[in-house]
Amino acid sequence: MVQMHESRLDHLRDEFTQPYMLDLKKQLHAQKQQGTKIYPQWSDIFAAFNLTPFDQVKVVILWQDPYHGPAQAHGLSFSVRPWVSLPPSLKNIYKELWQSGEIDEIPVSGDLSRWAEQWVFLLNAILTVKAHQAASHRDLWWQAFTDKVIEILSQKRTWLIFLLRWSFAKSKIPLIDTSKHHVLTTSHPSPLSSYRGFMGSWCFSQANQLLSQQWKEKIAW
Repeated sequence: MVQMHESRLDHLRDEFTQPYMLDLKKQLHAQKQQGTKIYPQWSDIFAAFNLTPFDQVKVVILWQDPYHGPAQAHGLSFSVRPWVSLPPSLKNIYKELWQSGEIDEIPVSGDLSRWAEQWVFLLNAILTVKAHQAASHRDLWWQAFTDKVIEILSQKRTWLIFLLRWSFAKSKIPLIDTSKHHVLTTSHPSPLSSYRGFMGSWCFSQANQLLSQQWKEKIAW
């Protein structure tokens, strides 16, 4: 049985019995048996689902796949363990938060669990990766699963805020009912593309403004 917060499992239980998920699990086990190092560790794959109950989600932040370096990924998009050096993308996220006045100083810790505990769903479209090989599990079935997750959130919740980067927005926006949800798009925060629309976007401030308009508590980024 998948270890997942009951509020999530209630909506996704049937997906874990679908042929595509059984095949995905089989492939992951086969790679592990062959000695392939996979991140995050098995118990953290669904960490975002466990920290943010389905009926409490306010903001969804979507990234592509987990970090592929040692001890980095722990199941939350963009997040790393507290003792791990800040990756470049997360540095830029913090810089944008600081420049927009959402935080007073750049945090030392890259652990974004505090966001998840404020009902920010930190979702990777692909939930696992081979060590040192970015996007190495993109051909597994993970996106079929996470697309279903997005669809269910869109169908069964109202007035969520989806923060997507542009290349993902093209494929994920059709999954979201934009008549009842807000979609904010930016470029990727990596140093290679952050200047194309992420830095100076005030996307996190926009999210908080939208939450205020809905009489919801702002996120303490």
